[in-house]
Amino acid sequence: MSQVINVYCDESCHLEHDRQPAMALGAVWCSLDHVRSATERIREIKAKHGLQPGSEVKWTKLSPGNLPLYLDLSDYFFDTESLNFRCLVAHKAGLRHGDYGQTHDDWYYKMYFTMLQVILEPHACFRIYLDIKDTRSAAKVRHLHDVLAHNLYDFSRDIVTRVQTVRSHESELLQIADILIGALSAANREGIESPAKKALIERLRQRSGYSLTRSTLLREKKFNIFHWRGTS
Repeated sequence: MSQVINVYCDESCHLEHDRQPAMALGAVWCSLDHVRSATERIREIKAKHGLQPGSEVKWTKLSPGNLPLYLDLSDYFFDTESLNFRCLVAHKAGLRHGDYGQTHDDWYYKMYFTMLQVILEPHACFRIYLDIKDTRSAAKVRHLHDVLAHNLYDFSRDIVTRVQTVRSHESELLQIADILIGALSAANREGIESPAKKALIERLRQRSGYSLTRSTLLREKKFNIFHWRGTS
C-alpha cells in the first residue's frame, strides 16, 4: 500500500486588490502515521500555556501575552523530523493577466500547483486539506483538484486522492500552517509593528537558518521557500 501523506494548506494576501505586495501559499505535511502524535503534542503545548485543547492558535492571535506559546509551537515544528513546510511567496507587482489570457483566479491556481508540485510524488497518496475561508471554498476545492490531476497526469486521482476543506479549529496541523504562512507573509512586507510578531519571525529565521526573504534550495525539505517573481 502506498504511503499516505496529509498536506495542510493555507494562504495569506491572495486577493487581487488587497493592496498587499505579495501572496503567500503554503503547506505543512507529514505522513498519516504521524498525524495523531503531532496533534496530541500540540495540544499538550497548548495545555502547558493554559489553553484548552480545542483552543485555536493562529497568526492573527499572536500577542506579547501568548508569545511563549507560539515560540514553543515553532520550536516543536523544527524539532519534529516528521513535519515539513513549504511556502510560495508570489510577488504581485507587475502582474499582467490580460497579456496571458488569464484571470487572477487562473494565476492563483497556477501558483497553488507550483507550491504543491515539490511536495507531491508519484509513489505516495496525498490528502490535501484547506482551511474553509468563505462560501467559495467548495468550488475552490473542486477546481484545485482538477488542476492538480491535469498537471500531474493523475486522471484516475491515484496520487492526489482527496482535496477537501476543514475548519482550522479542528486541525492542529492546519493551525501550525497558518502561523508559519502568516509569518512568511509578514516577513516579506514592510510595517510590521507588533513586537511579538517580529520576535516569532526572528525565531523562524534562527531555527531555519534562512532570511525568509529569499528562496531556499529546491531540495530543502524541512523549511522550503520559493519566491516567485514574474508577469504571468
